[in-house]
Amino acid sequence: MDTFRRLIKNPRWLGGALALLAAAVWLWLPDRRSDAAGPPHNGGGEIAVDVAKAKRADVPIYLDGLGTIQAFNTVTVTARVDGELQKIAFEEGKMVSKGELLAQIDPRPFQAALELAMAQKAKDEAQLQSAKADLERYVTLAPENLASKQTLDAQKAAVAGLEAQIKGDQANIDNARTQLQYTTITSPIQGRTGIRRVDVGNNVRATDTNGIVVVTQLQPISLIFTLPEDSLSVIGSALSTGTVTVEAMSRDGSKELDRGTVTLVDNQIDQNTGTIRLKAVFPNPQNKLWPGQYVDARVLLRMDKGALTIPSAAVQRGPDGMFTYVVKADSTVEMRPLKVGEESGSVMVVQGGISEGEKVVTSNQYRLQPGAHVKVTHEAPNQELVGKTEP
Repeated sequence: MDTFRRLIKNPRWLGGALALLAAAVWLWLPDRRSDAAGPPHNGGGEIAVDVAKAKRADVPIYLDGLGTIQAFNTVTVTARVDGELQKIAFEEGKMVSKGELLAQIDPRPFQAALELAMAQKAKDEAQLQSAKADLERYVTLAPENLASKQTLDAQKAAVAGLEAQIKGDQANIDNARTQLQYTTITSPIQGRTGIRRVDVGNNVRATDTNGIVVVTQLQPISLIFTLPEDSLSVIGSALSTGTVTVEAMSRDGSKELDRGTVTLVDNQIDQNTGTIRLKAVFPNPQNKLWPGQYVDARVLLRMDKGALTIPSAAVQRGPDGMFTYVVKADSTVEMRPLKVGEESGSVMVVQGGISEGEKVVTSNQYRLQPGAHVKVTHEAPNQELVGKTEP
């Protein structure tokens, strides 16, 4: 009891006693100590992993951007003359051809104006014939002093005035005929009609801005998309060597909607976003692209022929850079530093660190350390060329 009291009063003695007690417990419980430490990674059971071989493939190198589909041409069809809308000849949401009838405005007032202009020209032509006949007589009588010079000059002026009047009449006829043609409204382009904006029986005016219908051209169709301004030089280099292909992808990147070409790089960079706008054109044969639709744009810069590749899932990032686990012949793994290039889809181009045919681990890397024993549960089959796009 006295010894216990001395230990409590002296902290140094108490600390030493606790240390001795802890050491005794550690020595007496070897089994628990072994269990707490757990099995080492490189001994005992094997770790199940998936592997793939480093292989040569043709790798497409892309730039990814985000864009909006726009109609190749958009026309708001409006009336060019005032009148009653007598007929709607199109069906909403259907394709129309260039020159196809869309609507008809009451043509009767314009037909009457045309006939009036033609009648005025006929009247003036009759007067011109009479004036010319009088002029011929005056010309015949003038040498015999039977017609004064003043009379002759006046008749010449009358003939010239009537000739000018007839030219004006012809201009009025042409104008009246044009106004009459405007009563028949046809589609200026081939495209798809939208929602009808006016009904039969309403009076339409040339000053109306809403129009009768909007026709949009979907084949071909345009994509306006952006890329970082740093991409301008590589895009310019690709365009200088030929056509640059663009793939329009669904927003989740799982489906290619259509394939087109870059037709324009904008002439200025957006300083607010640090991006450059580009325009691409797609044939859109199945109408998978629609105006206003957001899509991902994949620009094919080049095709790296015969590049050494491994799955992107095999590449790990460590404190010293990129690395991968390579499976050796004795079923142990080795951590191998990598020099990587471009990533394309699910593969990574490797510029150094591994050789063709070596197996790399694509799963369970978090359980591995150099020298760990592994069991291959799945090996990726030899895949075909990476990507099917030709530059």
